Amino acid sequence: MIAALLLAFAIGADSVRGSVVTDTLWSQSLGAKKAVVVYLPPSYTSSRARRYPVAFYLHGLWGSETNWAKQGEINVVMDSLISAGGPEMIVVMPDGDDGWYTTWNSLVTYDACKKALPADHEKAESYCVPWQHYDDYVARDVVQWADKKYRTQSTRAHRAIAGLSMGGYGTMSLALEYPEVFAAAASHSGVLSPLYMGPRPFDGHPQWAQDGAELELSYGKRFWPAIWPAFGRDTAAWWSRDPGRRLEKLVAAKGTSAAPALFADCGTEDDLVNQNRAFKWRVEQLGLSIVYHEWPGKHEWPYWRAHVGESLHWIGTQIAR
Repeated sequence: MIAALLLAFAIGADSVRGSVVTDTLWSQSLGAKKAVVVYLPPSYTSSRARRYPVAFYLHGLWGSETNWAKQGEINVVMDSLISAGGPEMIVVMPDGDDGWYTTWNSLVTYDACKKALPADHEKAESYCVPWQHYDDYVARDVVQWADKKYRTQSTRAHRAIAGLSMGGYGTMSLALEYPEVFAAAASHSGVLSPLYMGPRPFDGHPQWAQDGAELELSYGKRFWPAIWPAFGRDTAAWWSRDPGRRLEKLVAAKGTSAAPALFADCGTEDDLVNQNRAFKWRVEQLGLSIVYHEWPGKHEWPYWRAHVGESLHWIGTQIAR
């Protein structure tokens, strides 16, 4: 697969080019209008009767809907893969704020959010929302909007979700909470085992946070204020949002066949690598498989830009058949 991707980049995107458009949608779940960036494949404007599989790519903490195109160059990668004979897909990149793609444990009012924003932050009008239902926003509002606005193949079999870091968490969390919506889920450097406390390196015997104080100490002064409003301050609230726990419940209720196809990667120098190893272990303990890679790299855009082609290629094999 690596050789195929290198060939794709060698061929380049000059022969075929898709387009990147910025759009807006109204989210009933958030009670707000949100921006969204959409990649449309090369044949979209000329093949008017054709419908396309669709992948939803989620950004990370302190990111925006523009990240995957501007910093990840996802449109260039898609063009290269298509030039090499890969399938054409629509890629939808919604604005997820810093919402963790979940319904928040604490309701933060619009006025309180606006008051707390630093002067150099994104404007409150586009960032603060009346209701923090970021899971329903993506899995319901964004999906339904895309199906109505663009010529998608609007069935689960032709729909996937992917993301990085916070977006990697959102990817697995949403795919396992809404398995009827997404057929495949791909995470880059995701927060996949939020309660993981060790060991480091992972050795098959995970230790989990015992209380909120341990969680707060683990996430530290920088990240704790950015996560506790969404996840809560106690382990019960965190476990209810844990991707591995959601997978356990899904398998117990509907069997392994109900689970989406899973993909994850993480840099070997990334602080989240042991969380990813623990998630892989939990998937396999349940009798499921996951495509898993570790590559040299840190928690940064050079790593994600280098490996987004891996998830796009894999997603194409899952939903564009």
